[in-house]
Amino acid sequence: MKTEIRNTFGEVYLTIEFHEAINVVYNNWFGYQTYPGVVGGANTSLKISKEHNCPYMLNDNSKVVGPWDHSLDWITNDWAPRAIQAGLTHFAHIVSVESFAAFSAHNLHNEISGKLQMSIFDSVIEGLEWLRAAQQA
Repeated sequence: MKTEIRNTFGEVYLTIEFHEAINVVYNNWFGYQTYPGVVGGANTSLKISKEHNCPYMLNDNSKVVGPWDHSLDWITNDWAPRAIQAGLTHFAHIVSVESFAAFSAHNLHNEISGKLQMSIFDSVIEGLEWLRAAQQA
């Protein structure tokens, strides 16, 4: 089942799906991300991950416009520790290499490395392959 998260204008800025066959929570973010939007979306994603006891997350930012550095401190110090406590072990982060969002993703990677297995990829296929390999290890 796909969960749609909407902004105050009623536009979808995030869809979240648990894919049982591959044991992955897939987050697909769209457009410009505000701090409240990131907090709400990330918390909903974590809730779905916990409901399915899923340690693997594919976070697709390839359609995100602009940076989201305004949320890094919260993700690093609030969300990530709760996600790890809930059992999240692997976080595949997809970015468009020519976007400002890629800079935010690299900053996040630097902040949480060692706390959570996180890798950054240019495509969903690469991220899925990494998650599948982690499941088979």
